[in-house]
Amino acid sequence: MDPALAAQITEAVAEKMLQYRQDKSGWKICREGNGVSVSWRPSVEFPGNLYRGEGIVNGTLEQVWDCIKPLAGTLRDKWDENVAGFEIIESITDTLCVSRTTTPSAAMKLISPRDFVDLVLVRKYEDGTISSNATNVEHPLCPPKPGYVRGFNHPCGCFCAPLPGEPGKTSLVTFFQTDLSGYLPQGVVDSFFPRSMAGFYANLQKAVKKFYG
Repeated sequence: MDPALAAQITEAVAEKMLQYRQDKSGWKICREGNGVSVSWRPSVEFPGNLYRGEGIVNGTLEQVWDCIKPLAGTLRDKWDENVAGFEIIESITDTLCVSRTTTPSAAMKLISPRDFVDLVLVRKYEDGTISSNATNVEHPLCPPKPGYVRGFNHPCGCFCAPLPGEPGKTSLVTFFQTDLSGYLPQGVVDSFFPRSMAGFYANLQKAVKKFYG
């Protein structure tokens, strides 16, 4: 993929992520518990919702990032029940790549296995925060595959931020904006994301403890 175009697309996504993070208006809480809050608002990218998750994870920023980073060597597919596989299709730079993520069937098999091809940028900020910034992309090395419905991630990602004075804890804000495609009842989609995002935080906490004690 053309590196200049890839950089241009993902820089725009990274700016949107910052806007989502800073803009507190219009969010409606749909799930709270165990220190995790999930909220939503209508997406302006597609006819669906933008979801925001917020929580504190017990673990250093490096430990948490290793578990969720969308780069080679990630532990994500080892613990996340919503990720069956993760592979790098093309490495453009150390912080920019095209990835393919596969997901298992979900919601009592109402949602069949999906795959997602994304352009992903990792950004580091002066305060130590690390962000992932992703959006769907077409790639010649990754046409639709039998057995998977191709889904589409609209601008999405996360912010992994240090907590001042608490080096053993990490703030994690996540944004999901996913078109699952296929013929799914809206009610199934609307109930799936808040539940799976709450599960993401719980499973991430267990993973950090398992891998790093």
